[in-house]
Amino acid sequence: MKTIIEPFRIKSVEPIRMTTPRQRRQYLRQAGYNLFRIPAAHVIIDLLTDSGTGAMSSEQWAGVMRGDESYAGASSYYRFLEVVEQLTGMRNILPTHQGRASERILVEVMIGSGQAGRGRLVPNNAHFDTTRANIEHSGAEAVDLLTSQGTSPTHLAPFKGNMDLAKLETLLDERADDVPFVMLTITCNSNGGQPVSLENLQAVRALCDRYGKSLFLDAARFAENAWFIKQREPGRAGQSVSQIVREMFELADGATISAKKDGLVNIGGVLLIRDDALFRKACDLLILTEGFVTYGGLAGRDLEAMAVGFREVLDEDYLRYRIRSIQYMGEKLLAGGVSIVQPPGGHAIYIDATDFCPHIPKMQFPGQAVACGLYELGGIRSCEIGSVMMGELAVMESVRLAVPRRTYTQSHIDYVIEVVLALKTKAHKLRGFRIIEQPQALRHFTARFEPM
Repeated sequence: MKTIIEPFRIKSVEPIRMTTPRQRRQYLRQAGYNLFRIPAAHVIIDLLTDSGTGAMSSEQWAGVMRGDESYAGASSYYRFLEVVEQLTGMRNILPTHQGRASERILVEVMIGSGQAGRGRLVPNNAHFDTTRANIEHSGAEAVDLLTSQGTSPTHLAPFKGNMDLAKLETLLDERADDVPFVMLTITCNSNGGQPVSLENLQAVRALCDRYGKSLFLDAARFAENAWFIKQREPGRAGQSVSQIVREMFELADGATISAKKDGLVNIGGVLLIRDDALFRKACDLLILTEGFVTYGGLAGRDLEAMAVGFREVLDEDYLRYRIRSIQYMGEKLLAGGVSIVQPPGGHAIYIDATDFCPHIPKMQFPGQAVACGLYELGGIRSCEIGSVMMGELAVMESVRLAVPRRTYTQSHIDYVIEVVLALKTKAHKLRGFRIIEQPQALRHFTARFEPM
């Protein structure tokens, strides 16, 4: 059989409140045309992010009831520890409340606090927003070294998340003393959820070894990346996803993980550090700002849910369905004349906003125009990934349709496709925006806009 179905049954449902275009226009005005400011009750299909928005399984909910809420040394912590060690091969493991907490601690351990990072730089294939913000908050510079294939929306290379090895070597050759560590984001969220090959990861590891640098992974979507390796990289088809995941982590000196993605939970994160001395320093920082080392700002029930989720995400029937459902949306949009980042990534479809609205210049944020248009027309909440979020460092002007895990059915996805195609026919009527209010960092979360 060629048809791939959802490998689960629905056991609990949550009602969706329907709204009209007139109501949604009012909600947009009230929110300053920022979709982060719109109450979730006013959203029909919420594709703002795949972070913590998925549905947990019956086994995870059973774990929630089993959660041990002891302050120190809870049995839930030891179950979590066992699963993560088996998954990654690393023994120094800290739970955190989410990925950006792991990033903050990592940056302070590796660079320092305040402006200790002035004159230093951290290379990555492409930093995502919170990673970049944490690095820049330390005074250091976050440098993107994405392969040239990864900057082209229509290029069909299988691993467009790869780091440009020549650029990394040049940077390390010229400024090795200024590099506290190297990062690699798998999959690469900034350019469409594109995967990184094991070959590229091995080559980055070799360069780090040559120059004496630690390599850390931003591994929020490690399982989806491993699935792409299994499907696309020569010689890997016979390996299990869990074997590939283990090999990926064994090439790293540590990792930050937002469990709200491939941990299949609504809250939670992980920080992994191989070096014992650095790990002890991270433990001290965790106690200072998050909680004791055996709970990291989480409840015991959250640790239980993560332990189950990190096992369930390796199920290859689930991953086959997950990746195929994203591909399905991409194929339908391409067939309807909508330019997207190709090939489709593992967690989202990225609409090429420059092609969608060629009449709107970059400085008027075409991605924001498309995102607001999708909400007004069909109540779909999406996310601009372009100059609003990344400023001048934006890889491209895009709109991300991030699909929560195990949450929406095919009819929901068909509705999304219908709305996008309908908006495409009237895209020439969309107007650009200008920012009228913004914070100093991470402006896309709270900025206010007005139409041009």
